[in-house]
Amino acid sequence: MRWGFDLRVLVTGGVGFIGSHVVEELVRGGYEVVVLDNLSNSDLRNIEGFLDEVVFFKGDVRDSDVVSKAVEGVDAVVHLAALIDAVESFDKPLLYHEVNVYGTHVLLKKCVDLGVSRFIYASTTAVYGEPVNVPTPEDEFLKPINPYGLTKALSEKLVKYYSRAYGLKTTIFRLFNVYGPKQWRSRYAGVITKFIERVSKGEPPIIFGDGEQVRDFIYVEDVAKVFIKSLEEGVDGLYNLGTGRGVKIKDLAELVIKAFGLKELKPIHAPPRPGDIIRSVADITKLKEVFNVKLTDLEEGIRKTIEDYKNHSRTNGR
Repeated sequence: MRWGFDLRVLVTGGVGFIGSHVVEELVRGGYEVVVLDNLSNSDLRNIEGFLDEVVFFKGDVRDSDVVSKAVEGVDAVVHLAALIDAVESFDKPLLYHEVNVYGTHVLLKKCVDLGVSRFIYASTTAVYGEPVNVPTPEDEFLKPINPYGLTKALSEKLVKYYSRAYGLKTTIFRLFNVYGPKQWRSRYAGVITKFIERVSKGEPPIIFGDGEQVRDFIYVEDVAKVFIKSLEEGVDGLYNLGTGRGVKIKDLAELVIKAFGLKELKPIHAPPRPGDIIRSVADITKLKEVFNVKLTDLEEGIRKTIEDYKNHSRTNGR
């Protein structure tokens, strides 16, 4: 079934890095948009260009009252609100459980109570832990190696339960390494953002470990477009959301250095971080079968991200 464009859609975490891109795509598509965000890791400047075109609730997904207000009258929910720092999750495992698992449960319960039809959940590659199969298919056994990954795996089970028990139409996307514009305002800035920030100042990028770690980087606008397409076409199920292309971190550093034309700059190495996964690449067979979306090439995505960072720096006098 193809959904119409007159949906009212709630985006939790809609002021954040990925959420603000989803909100922007929805607004441009003519949807009615509701945003729920506690602004703990986001900046209203992310949606300042269309803030007057959305209904905004400042609040936490653990707060049943504010969730009720945000969900009221909504047709679909895109759930992005979460704590996402794998290293931090070792120090704050209970907080991560409260926000990521309990908060998801509160939201799912309100969706069922208030008649929401569709629920899109943003999960993560961290649910796989250190996978046996790389590229990793969706049926890989889940064995997260940090509390963050565990909370997302538990939340996936909640989403699937509500789908079975209550007939809620659900889609789960396991996001790989998302990068792109607006990530500067997040304290969870990814490795590409951190490399760009340092290289732009003539400082060498810092690589944790030997740089042999392999990651799958997907441009944030591609993620937003897939989310919207899943709404438009009523797609159910579980999908990896990456590019299927693995890149070594040491090679990524060289790509960023090359993009700035600073060939003499050499990365420096720091001790590896706890819970760091060695190889993470998406098997996107299912994604390509269902979603006809052209994914941005990494070099092009880095170029666009650098351009946005330069504009950001000029605007903020950096």
